Amino acid sequence: MNVLIADDEPLARARLAAMVSRIEGCQLLEPQASNGKEALQLCAQHNPDVLLLDIQMPELDGIEVATALNRLPNTPAIIFCTAHDEFALPAFAVHALGYLVKPVRAEQLEQIMQRARLLTQAGAGEQAPAPRTHISAKTHKGLECIALDDILYFQAEHKYVTVYHRRGETLIDEPLKALEQEFADQLVRIHRSILVNRSVIERMERAPNNGQQWLHLSAWPEPLPVSRRHAGAVRKLMHRL
Repeated sequence: MNVLIADDEPLARARLAAMVSRIEGCQLLEPQASNGKEALQLCAQHNPDVLLLDIQMPELDGIEVATALNRLPNTPAIIFCTAHDEFALPAFAVHALGYLVKPVRAEQLEQIMQRARLLTQAGAGEQAPAPRTHISAKTHKGLECIALDDILYFQAEHKYVTVYHRRGETLIDEPLKALEQEFADQLVRIHRSILVNRSVIERMERAPNNGQQWLHLSAWPEPLPVSRRHAGAVRKLMHRL
């Protein structure tokens, strides 16, 4: 397996490289990445089977790198190697194969590399990654993980997308179009700027004065506007639901 290391600390890269070199069947890719942007560039150039990825790095952090890689057809098996244990939930939300806390022990790394080898032999690299169950966002609290089941709707405004969920609202940096494509089975577009979670749709009604369609959601006080362009598709979906 071809293995790429991405870590901003030279000593950490050297230590991981030494351990990987002792694992049978693993080939280290050079150069190694010292920040998130380099990690994406080197993944595009070399298409590694495994990416050993730090989380706190310059340019892009490890979660952002994994999120970007998950949008590609061929995603490496991502194994986070970090000094912090509090990022485990967002790490697995972006489909990490493993999460190792530094100092990484050789037996831990070898064990998880065996899992990566099984996935590679099964042809997992040719398949689309498993669907995400959470959306991650950077907030003043740090990295926030929002379960898709808790999301009511997404709304785009100017350069930003706001996700409205059962605990409030959060700004995210993912485009509406990409969300619609990734979660086509769970979200429905009701307006050029609004995607709704199908599971919370309650009813649609027409305003008597101007014919505007409004969609009511469970656990949400205000109805959302349905554009004429999308009204027919929403109505058909509600019949199926």
